[in-house]
Amino acid sequence: MQTETIKNIDEDQLKSEKVRALQSHLGLDNDEVNEMTLEDGFLYHVQGNEYKVLTDDEADEEVKEYIQESVWAFNPSFLSAHAKDGIDEDVFKVLSEKCESSNEAVKSLIKDFDDFVDDAVLSDGRGHFLSSYDGHEHEVEINGNYYYIYRIH
Repeated sequence: MQTETIKNIDEDQLKSEKVRALQSHLGLDNDEVNEMTLEDGFLYHVQGNEYKVLTDDEADEEVKEYIQESVWAFNPSFLSAHAKDGIDEDVFKVLSEKCESSNEAVKSLIKDFDDFVDDAVLSDGRGHFLSSYDGHEHEVEINGNYYYIYRIH
């Protein structure tokens, strides 16, 4: 995972490079690229499949949002390792039974949420959270800029 931010690039060039990154990753010819559709600025529809193409910063932002919305589903022992003092694994076991409705409660018990996110990504990788199809993250370099591709469907 590259941590360098993409600088000095305008929005049109960014979109163009993202398309080229996906083209390179999938081995698409120009006709197939012309059939590609874009939704929400980063979700590409290609040959009946969906892919997110993100910069490093965008991927970090997306993974943090995903984890914020699904923190209730984390393993209770992982949660307890990041909990505020005095909160043990049993508390998280009980909360996890309430599924999504316990998400805010679980989040409130985490000592440092940014550290929690960093540890989750370090443990499983961003692809685990952002690629619902196969859990993989693919890195492609275009003009010295790095793009991260996740298959969604």
